[in-house]
Amino acid sequence: MDERRVRGRGGRLALLVAASLANVGCVVALPTVLGAATEAALDGGDALAPLSALVALAAMAVAAAYAVKVTEVACTSAETVRLRSRMMEHVLALGVPGERMFASGDLTGRVVTGASMAAGAGPVLVQLTAGTATALGGAAALWLIDWRLVATVACAVPAGLAMMRFFVRHAAGLVTRYQELQGEISNRMLDALAGIRTVRGAGTWRREADRILAPLPELAGSGRDLWRAYGRIQGQGTLLIPLAGLAALAVAGQGVMAGRISPGQMLAVAGYAPMALGILGQVSLLLALARLRAGERRIGEVLSVPVRERGRRALPDGPGELRLCGVTVRGADGPLLEAVDLVVPAGRSVAIVGRSGAGKSTLALAAGGLVEPDEGRVLLDGVPVAEVAPASLRREVAYAFERPRLRGASVADAIGYGCGEPSPELVERAAVLAGADRFVRLLPDGYATALREAPMSGGEEQRLGLARAFVRPARLLVLDDATSSLDSVTEAQVGAALARAAAGRTRLLVAHRAGTAARADLVAWLDGGRVRAVGPHRTLWRHRAYRELFEPPAPVASAGGAVSERNGEAP
Repeated sequence: MDERRVRGRGGRLALLVAASLANVGCVVALPTVLGAATEAALDGGDALAPLSALVALAAMAVAAAYAVKVTEVACTSAETVRLRSRMMEHVLALGVPGERMFASGDLTGRVVTGASMAAGAGPVLVQLTAGTATALGGAAALWLIDWRLVATVACAVPAGLAMMRFFVRHAAGLVTRYQELQGEISNRMLDALAGIRTVRGAGTWRREADRILAPLPELAGSGRDLWRAYGRIQGQGTLLIPLAGLAALAVAGQGVMAGRISPGQMLAVAGYAPMALGILGQVSLLLALARLRAGERRIGEVLSVPVRERGRRALPDGPGELRLCGVTVRGADGPLLEAVDLVVPAGRSVAIVGRSGAGKSTLALAAGGLVEPDEGRVLLDGVPVAEVAPASLRREVAYAFERPRLRGASVADAIGYGCGEPSPELVERAAVLAGADRFVRLLPDGYATALREAPMSGGEEQRLGLARAFVRPARLLVLDDATSSLDSVTEAQVGAALARAAAGRTRLLVAHRAGTAARADLVAWLDGGRVRAVGPHRTLWRHRAYRELFEPPAPVASAGGAVSERNGEAP
């Protein structure tokens, strides 16, 4: 946190404390001044001075209360911004592990709603302190009038504190559950929007709407339970405080009859008795405390996830040899990779193949440091990837994914994203390599076309994702099924162009097509998170289990007219 932000935060809190103290002083003094003005009027003396003091004090109380509200809003707004920024920085620092731990919709709810709830910690603490100071001031004033008044009012304190504690604990759980259900609905909505074409094409939008809103009854029930609890404690406080006030007035009346208390003091007692118990009646403050606890709990769950320590070494020059030594990555349901040993020779291409769930994408993520192994090491030119500074690693390792998320204002920005400010020539050359140049030039403003005004198919987005990887002068290219949306001809063209342009650069490719594997120098066959075999595609093709990883060959008619499966040569 920079120094100016710290000073601004401290300054706003100081103003809030000052305004709250001024308001407390005015509120505590008002009943005494009112009693003095009343006694002056009853005695037939000059009441102008007490009345003037009363009016001035009331005006000061209004001004202080206004200042309290304004500074509360300022403090809460600034703290909300700070918490949201801190959470976003933490989530982005967690990277892929953070994405796997928290669903997108739930994380959005924690950042948006949870941060706004927890941001009120400072103002709520000041309110609680001011309420306590007001109650102590009221109790002190009652003591100065007659100690019996304090004893009478104190009888209500244990019951009030017990009610407050129960409400805060119960309401915090209800608010937390309410936020969790909101996050679940949000996550289901995001999931549905990601597949909206499938939903509309299948005509299942009503069923999808029912799925999204399935948690709604429980959400409504949590809301009703919260407001029932709120109404219950409000009713209890409405009953408890007036009863204690009436008891205090009865004691004061007896004191007037006995000559211990003057009529003006009795009028002051009518103000001080509820003031002394006022903290017990601030139900809105209790609800704020419950929301604060819920918000802090949800934010704490995110911030408590440790961010791995970043490396600080610069990656020295090298040919780009990638080596995985005993790499194990564990998931929630077991190991995703288990004791993987693999060498990708410098300047060569290695395709990773295997059935769904074999660990192909996890291996690709671990190769470039996006996922840290639980055991083992990943070395790039002999240097552990975990020890390399992020900026140095990102310059030397480029990724292209199956579903790229394009970022930037224009198409050119999307291609050069994360690569500083590459020259137009470099951007266009990368687009040519990825087979994207032709369709980009057909856009209204070519490479300058605004990204939001350039609707693209899945294959076109993949080509821009490939171009984004090609624009970097990285020694290691990791393509995680980055050509799956391209047709076979285009994929072959992109593969041939990449082989020519990236000669000397190491390439790791997650492949689902036999043609992609055939164009690689070597193939690493994953099975159940382990490396089953490494070798040229043509050699591995002799294994029936390997051939079954790819789409089966088209059936052909035998000489007798029957249909049989061709057991042909390797592609």
